[in-house]
Amino acid sequence: MAEEIVVGRGDPVYMAHAYLTKVPVPGITPFIEAYCPPGGLVVDPFAGSGMTGVAAIATGRSSRLSDISVLGRHIGSNYVNLVDGTELQAAGTKALKGAEAEVGSLYSVPCDNCGREARLSKTVWSVLVECGSCHEPVNFHRSLEAAKWSKSNMQCPHCAAAITSRLDRVGEEPVVDYVSCDCSSKQREQPARSAPELPTKVLDFPRVEITPDREMYRASALGKSGHTTVASFYSPRNLHALVALRQQIREVENASLSSKLLFAFTATLTRASKRYQWSHKRPLNAANANYYIAPIFYEWNVLELFERKVVSVARADEWIRDRAFAHGSDADNAVSEYVTESAAALSIPDASADYVFTDPPFGSNLYYADMALFQEGWLDGFTDVTQEAVIDRSTGTKRSAGRYEQLLTDALRECRRILKPGGRVSMVFGNSSGKVWALVQRAVAAAGLKIEPERIVILNKGQRSVKGLASGFEHVATLDLVLTMVQAENAEASLIDPSSEEVAVIGRELAGKGVPTPSHLYLELLRHALRSGWSVADLDLRTVTSALIDDGWTIEPTAGRLVRPAAA
Repeated sequence: MAEEIVVGRGDPVYMAHAYLTKVPVPGITPFIEAYCPPGGLVVDPFAGSGMTGVAAIATGRSSRLSDISVLGRHIGSNYVNLVDGTELQAAGTKALKGAEAEVGSLYSVPCDNCGREARLSKTVWSVLVECGSCHEPVNFHRSLEAAKWSKSNMQCPHCAAAITSRLDRVGEEPVVDYVSCDCSSKQREQPARSAPELPTKVLDFPRVEITPDREMYRASALGKSGHTTVASFYSPRNLHALVALRQQIREVENASLSSKLLFAFTATLTRASKRYQWSHKRPLNAANANYYIAPIFYEWNVLELFERKVVSVARADEWIRDRAFAHGSDADNAVSEYVTESAAALSIPDASADYVFTDPPFGSNLYYADMALFQEGWLDGFTDVTQEAVIDRSTGTKRSAGRYEQLLTDALRECRRILKPGGRVSMVFGNSSGKVWALVQRAVAAAGLKIEPERIVILNKGQRSVKGLASGFEHVATLDLVLTMVQAENAEASLIDPSSEEVAVIGRELAGKGVPTPSHLYLELLRHALRSGWSVADLDLRTVTSALIDDGWTIEPTAGRLVRPAAA
């Protein structure tokens, strides 16, 4: 295996459906090819969106996936629900026509250029904030436009007081429409028309509450914003279109096609919500990892989103078939199963798996079940949040670090049980806390497994960070390690506590070798520690970056790369 595997996130499978922290298929296939014999069985007990299953099919292996996530099973099982592309697009077109007939002229607006009816592709909306001085409502977009797109120069048009995004929000209003009209070969921009007044109480949409006990409720201050239901993150216009479209999908008689169309439908839901952030230069994409609604956001045409997504889904199917064919395998007849169950209690016989590749939740980084509410409301059932392998950020909750460690230990013990003699477990993990890494060390040993030092690989998915921050000294790890483990009889090996001087020396040596980013340096240090039998409890990313700053290192803000200190 290479020391570092660098993979992009632009292949058709990755782009077909969003899910938090997906590992791209090209990031999994090298491990399957190295550690699982052709035709063997690959197991993933934290399967999430099912990328391991796709990678198994693409390399001529069978797979058995499981997760507690209802959304994960929906996505993962449909990735390998390969259908005929022509039939899928025909069924999608029929569903679109039925939905359009139901919602009528919902996305029709007059074209300001020719006066004829045009098709609305998207609308830019702005929040109204209350001026802290005169208490008048201020349109955030217009204030930003008047300031020539400089947030630091924004002023209240009534009293000239400073305007910021931290002011109380008192409403929303459309500001710009983007329309497609026969009078122009390009999409036209024009002042927004008033949004239609549409009743929503009679609609059959998911009435899903985001309750105060949810971690993301507290993190996103939903009590203050008032967005405490899934429906509140959609415009009435888009809710009407979504309900009509879902009903048409339900009426498709072919179960495989209907399921695949629902897959395309759930893939549009985040972008169709108010969480798609506007930018003066370009759209900033939707917030998948939180409930954030930006001061200026998009309302996209749901029917256009779905139409494009159906094409994208068909392209993903062909991509999988092509990869499998290159491995001498028929993807349409591949064996792949996805079940809903806890990783700590797998319904798989002893010594039946050739290889395990898995990507468990990384402690308190993300809360999958909270974010899955947006899609699961349109599906059948919700993830049991009490089983989720995460660490709550709030104090006094049941989902503690100790509970997380026990769940991870039990899951790894199950992996050991189901492995054939000589089989391996590869686990993707990333965190900026040494204490969480030490927890992983203990869980691996307690499960009767041993990390193979020479097989520790850095996985670089090209992301800046899980929070979407610029890579630099923000103390968020932006890369992952892949730990490959074997069964061990005496796994409870004692660990060495390195001195701060030893850590500093290794850190400086690694930095001097041209490690490109703080995250690279941190993972190289972790890899050195794991290979040397060190305890990693005190190896935090914050400690590493602070030491670099003390030594005069800086960060290049645009590329996030480390810059050596100037020579004295």
